[in-house]
Amino acid sequence: MGRVLSVDAGVFEQWMQRSLAACESALDAFVPEDAPAGLGEAMRYAVLDGGKRLRPLLVLATCEAVAGHAGAAMRAACAVELIHAYSLVHDDMPCMDDDVLRRGKPTVHVKFGEAQAMLAGDAMQALAFEVLTPDEADSDMAPALQARLCSLLARSAGHAGMAGGQAIDLASVGKQLDECTLRDMHRRKTGVLLQASVMMGAACGDISLAARQALSDYGAALGLAFQVVDDILDVTQDSTVLGKTAGKDQDANKPTYVSVLGLEPARALARQLRDDAHRALAATGLRNTAWLGLLADMVVERDN
Repeated sequence: MGRVLSVDAGVFEQWMQRSLAACESALDAFVPEDAPAGLGEAMRYAVLDGGKRLRPLLVLATCEAVAGHAGAAMRAACAVELIHAYSLVHDDMPCMDDDVLRRGKPTVHVKFGEAQAMLAGDAMQALAFEVLTPDEADSDMAPALQARLCSLLARSAGHAGMAGGQAIDLASVGKQLDECTLRDMHRRKTGVLLQASVMMGAACGDISLAARQALSDYGAALGLAFQVVDDILDVTQDSTVLGKTAGKDQDANKPTYVSVLGLEPARALARQLRDDAHRALAATGLRNTAWLGLLADMVVERDN
């Protein structure tokens, strides 16, 4: 599928670096240093100075595409990253995936102990919704927008989304899943939060129902593509490149797109989903979607 992009890679990189720096600064301000008994240190270790920040980038890029409320979008970007970071802290714990490496450094439970890791995750989850509901004196976000953003984030993180997907993942160890069941698991565990990132950015602006649905379709395709590529990288890259333990899904006998489809069909699926994402962007009728298109390309072409 041919695509014409309106900006070059250098301009996109500059936009990403500006956005990442602004998001890092906002997170640094939101995540407390002085939470009691070392809790703040564990929270900041978990969320600052690391990660691709794909979810915040999706929020900010979509907000730009819909000419939305930039201040609300930055709060939404930080909130979704806090939810993502909390999920990683809990997923890495011995009762879940039992991993020791995340973002190229020891996982939070290795660094601070299991109890502190559990509390840090709990606190970051709560902080995400605090960030989305500022006092009137601190923000001009309308209550209706605050409520919409909270709803989108809560639904993506709960039983119908990320938590439900993790439950299916844990229950599927050692089992053979068909592609439909695998897709549903990963849609919940990974895809829904990425899709919600797009829809939170969209909520910051005023667009038609058709454009909103097309953005939702874009987010769904990109979210699934991200997980397919993750499964591919788990068997094709080493831990140094990934920043996390390579081959752990295979070692744990977990079903993945590679184990169900094979490596080359999984790569073909990732490319198909990228093209689906671009088609959805074209269907939005919005003019300023270049960042979103390039983010879809980045998701599929990444090596970590």
